[in-house]
Amino acid sequence: MAREDVHKLMQGVREGQLSRRDFMKRAAALGFSASAIAAFLAACGASATATAVQPTVASVATTAAQAGAGSTAAAAATTVATNVPAGAGSTAAAAATNPAGAATAVATAVQGAAGGGAGGSIKLYSSFPRTGANKSQTDGVVNAIKMALDEANYTAGNFKIVYGQTEDLDDGVPAKSGNWDGGQEAANASKAVADPDCMVYIATFNSGAAKISIPITNKADLAMISPANTYTGLTKNVEGAVEKGEPDVYFPSGKRTYSRVIPTDDLQGAVGASFAKDEGVKKVYVLDDTELYGHGLASVFAQQAKKLGLDVTGQEGIDNKATDYRSLAQKIKTAGADMVYFGGITGNNAPKLWKDLRAVLGNDVKLMGPDGIFDQDFLNGAADAAEGTFISFGGLPPEKLTGKGADFASKYKTKYNLDPSSYAAYGYEAASVVVDAIKRAGKKDRTAIREAIMGTKNWDGILGKWSFTETGDTTLTAMSINTVKNGKFEYLKTVEAKS
Repeated sequence: MAREDVHKLMQGVREGQLSRRDFMKRAAALGFSASAIAAFLAACGASATATAVQPTVASVATTAAQAGAGSTAAAAATTVATNVPAGAGSTAAAAATNPAGAATAVATAVQGAAGGGAGGSIKLYSSFPRTGANKSQTDGVVNAIKMALDEANYTAGNFKIVYGQTEDLDDGVPAKSGNWDGGQEAANASKAVADPDCMVYIATFNSGAAKISIPITNKADLAMISPANTYTGLTKNVEGAVEKGEPDVYFPSGKRTYSRVIPTDDLQGAVGASFAKDEGVKKVYVLDDTELYGHGLASVFAQQAKKLGLDVTGQEGIDNKATDYRSLAQKIKTAGADMVYFGGITGNNAPKLWKDLRAVLGNDVKLMGPDGIFDQDFLNGAADAAEGTFISFGGLPPEKLTGKGADFASKYKTKYNLDPSSYAAYGYEAASVVVDAIKRAGKKDRTAIREAIMGTKNWDGILGKWSFTETGDTTLTAMSINTVKNGKFEYLKTVEAKS
């Protein structure tokens, strides 16, 4: 039976057209493990456990053989009946609260049973902050990665793709309220490198984290692709926008192993400054959260603002753990700024900063930030203080994607019952590029797959038609300006950045 037919069986259970008992019989005959069957049924709301599934699976061993089922299916059913994997019951219980994880487990079982992965298994690892202020964004990215893999039936050419809960790594730590941590990111990258089945590392969310992991993966010739990193110095040497030695310091092997599907901050910062001028801003005070991404972006903004004739009345980093920013706000007021630009992320106290700025400066002073605060957690935390904020994004919000992008947004909403987060499309694009590269490489080899990814040209994806440059950057330059209105993000306009 083809994989497509197996998926129809699964859909039949969900829609009530196929009884759970019949599904168990047919699935077992195809070689599903008891734990996979239990996991799928638990995700559908059944109270199935390994104990409940095993008798049905046992009866299928004989039935499958008598009915002329393939020897592989009959043997698989017999194996399951006599050797139910330990912990299957707990798998089912976990699946009941994690349907997405169960779906991944079942999808993997489908590939093995239906003939996929003849060339073996290839693992993909990802690393993002999976708790804390960035969770809503990274949930969207991980959901989109799984969606792209599911549409590819978790296969690429002759290879079975493995990406589940074990490979979905968290580089955040409780001590930092779930924000990324350098030590944890180093451990994650090292874990991916140490796994001989891992061929691609889809990471990171924060540019500062990428600074840690790129050298680690580079030494192992492991391809790394990011859906969200925008700091310029990771790939390009742009005067005034990068630190000494960048980007060469990140590539000790001398080979480029890192790529990203989102435009860089040298473009976003310049777009933000141009927008400020168009809005009639005369004096701007520039702040940042002192991290690689935020400081680099703020520096580009300030540099471009000066070129455009704006008066940068001050530029400094904030204490991202401060409990009060009113004295800073008073300093900005005294400087006479009519706009405050903040380079940074929500998780570095941006909501508190906004509240104190509004309390002191009122609503007449414009506030602007980058895609680092383009998330629901910023809106929730800043509340009314977020109203009227301008936010640049190194791409287009999901609702403004067209063609394949619009189809993606619609399918995502149907699949997960919520709108995709701003970076979700970039997660989907990254995963799709990876699947295509593995197909083109045609072998389970890190160098071959890395070369295939870096050599991606004229890719016609959900973000449009684009290629990777020799630095691993996308040729896409479309960016958007958004605002906050009535507690929600609202798109204002698209700007084509000058590269």
